[in-house]
Amino acid sequence: MARPLIQSKDNPDITKERRAGTFDVREMACFLYGGEDKLQRRAEILSFVKSTPALHDPIPVEFMTREQRIENAARKIVAMTDNLEQIDASDFFGEGMYYQSLIMGRDLHPLSLHFVMFIPTIQGQTDDEQMDEWLSVAVARGIIGTYAQTELGHGTNLKNLETTAVYDPETEEFVINSPTITSAKWWPGALGKSSNYAIVVAQLYTKGVCRGPHPFIVQLRDLETHMPLKGIRVGDIGPKFGFNSSDNGFLLFDNYRIPRQNMLMRYSKVLPDGTFVAPKHSKLGYGAMVFVRSIMIKDQATQLAAAACIAVRYSAIRRQGEIEPGSGEVQILDYQTQQFRIFPQLARAFAFMFAAYEIRDLYMKVTEQLTHGNVDLLPEIHALSSGLKSVVSWEAAQGIEQCRLSCGGHGYSLASAFPEIYAYSVGGCTYEGENIVMLLQVARFLMKAVEEVRGGNARLADICGYLAKPHRAHSSFRSWDMYTDQDIVQDFEHVARKQAFRAFDILKKHQSETSAEEGWNRTSIELCKASRMHVRLYLVRNFLEKVALAPTASLRAPLTDLTRLYASDLIISSQGEFMKSGYMSETQIEGIRSGLYHSLAKLRPNAVLLVDSWDFDDVELHSVLGRRDGNVYPALLEWAQKSQLNKTEVLPTFEKYLGPMMKEGRSKL
Repeated sequence: MARPLIQSKDNPDITKERRAGTFDVREMACFLYGGEDKLQRRAEILSFVKSTPALHDPIPVEFMTREQRIENAARKIVAMTDNLEQIDASDFFGEGMYYQSLIMGRDLHPLSLHFVMFIPTIQGQTDDEQMDEWLSVAVARGIIGTYAQTELGHGTNLKNLETTAVYDPETEEFVINSPTITSAKWWPGALGKSSNYAIVVAQLYTKGVCRGPHPFIVQLRDLETHMPLKGIRVGDIGPKFGFNSSDNGFLLFDNYRIPRQNMLMRYSKVLPDGTFVAPKHSKLGYGAMVFVRSIMIKDQATQLAAAACIAVRYSAIRRQGEIEPGSGEVQILDYQTQQFRIFPQLARAFAFMFAAYEIRDLYMKVTEQLTHGNVDLLPEIHALSSGLKSVVSWEAAQGIEQCRLSCGGHGYSLASAFPEIYAYSVGGCTYEGENIVMLLQVARFLMKAVEEVRGGNARLADICGYLAKPHRAHSSFRSWDMYTDQDIVQDFEHVARKQAFRAFDILKKHQSETSAEEGWNRTSIELCKASRMHVRLYLVRNFLEKVALAPTASLRAPLTDLTRLYASDLIISSQGEFMKSGYMSETQIEGIRSGLYHSLAKLRPNAVLLVDSWDFDDVELHSVLGRRDGNVYPALLEWAQKSQLNKTEVLPTFEKYLGPMMKEGRSKL
């Protein structure tokens, strides 16, 4: 941590909270981020950013126009990447993401997709010759690339993308076209005005046959003038719910030609005569997708933790109302309802972060296996990353909104940072795969596993092993104090297994009455429920396993309180599923509900230290309500003075409209 958490001029209430905690906050931060060396690197990166004026905003971005924000983002990203020697660039998941968050905040910039999609796709899907040609110039920032897959009329349904790339063997070129309005590429970040290259996903045609969607590297603009090339129509799609420092764009092609070598050919190829060579495995391209989703899950965890941090700190210094008449106003964090709103979100943030680390490790493992031609883990990690992307983004967005509501009217101000956190997070529910579609992808993986179990020849992936376990008639829950990690996992396994088999039976029934496709459609709600239960089981189990590795009892105690809160909150919010067929009784559910309330009370003394453990500096948190020192009210007044409206006492609107209206109104009296 960059500086002491307790300082002499801090708000006394927040100082009291920090003194009351039961664990060492630095030790917890080390556990969360992977060691003392990681924490030290964060402090060094923060110190550099704070001491480098070129990386700062001249005024708060909330007071900038969109054009100013776009220019400011471009200026900062150039300065940021000019200083990449300050970080270990190979550690994008750790140092890279932290460095970027301190400088760019919760917005995109001209190189967002260049680093997260364009370069990883080159690394993962080009052959050796193509990598030699494109990777070094991309890494050196000699070009700016984006990733153009989504179209105006199609997003998740890749097989029906309309952009075409028809191979011409006479010239050894692909001719790219956008045959319809709905075939326009739509949404890619930095496509509108910044990028001069793109990975374009288009339907590949050779010898008159459609080979399905494939990626191509395409130059869009002149490298000297930056003007769009002939046959290219490209521009900005306009203001959005969030990410307004980014020029998300549209792109259309009109008989635009690229060399044959511009088709990415690590896995599938087109020979000079037009012969198509298919990949050995249909899912070899999943690697880049899993990488992006691992980043998304960590991002969502971080944003939810930031929201919880703001809500907890503000609730510690905000006094409102009395619990005991005449005792004076209390910190709103003392209200059980406030704890119930905020603490489960903090528990989710920890669970999601530990899951992000696990997915990162699995991605590295599968990447290594792919270099040796081993694709065994691909279906498992693709299904898991799809499910986590869906569940984590949805629950993070919901949790951030709960944190905003817990801060009352002040949470509605841009000064709180909640609007930008929510806009940042909620976009993840639809980009990189719409959430319901992601759950249905998980369901296909699950239904195949259930079919194997029913057929008696199950060769299940590790994450599906619970499907083959014996049926349990009743939960072993007796009392909250005796509810072990094993008991919790067994209860979640039961519900996930029950719903998976239920969905399978309903699916088979519908498919016996109609087509396989219509049967799937009629079962889709039950399939999504099965996928959510599967993912929540994974999150609960992984959370418990990671907390068990905490190095000291003083850390394990509050972390265990978080795991208990996380599990009990999920059970109570889905109690109908746990009570089906008498698996849990009403008495058992009430015991778990009491345990949830008990967990809230146990977490109350450690709430501020738990959010402090995320090591958010005020620069990164970017919130007046959540500032480290707790001096919220003077800071709110200071922030308001920066409004452009306060540069003059009387606005032109008075002379033009409001003044004459009032004058006329008075004259009629």
